[in-house]
Amino acid sequence: MSANDKRAAGAAKPIEVTVLGRSYTVSCSDAERDALLQAVAYLDGKMAEIKKAGKVAGTERIAVTAALNIAHELLSMRLGEGFDVGEARRRIVDIEAKLEAALAKQEKLF
Repeated sequence: MSANDKRAAGAAKPIEVTVLGRSYTVSCSDAERDALLQAVAYLDGKMAEIKKAGKVAGTERIAVTAALNIAHELLSMRLGEGFDVGEARRRIVDIEAKLEAALAKQEKLF
């Protein structure tokens, strides 16, 4: 890939996304496209949940409520109240050890 091709791939390009039934044009590079689409889907889902609950009216208020909820989730993760990757890894290793022990017992039966 030439330097021009790399720059073109990294250049921001317009993409149309839909959030809560409204279309928006945003710019992102090809490398960021999948992450952007995942973020759009996540935001759209959060906003749809809030709208469905019926406690918040108006698209702007729904968007602000969703933004606050997502910011709270992010800060909770950063402060350690969320998913603990180290604990998850320890549990996976423990499960793998138990699985291997169970399989070893099975092999002895045959």
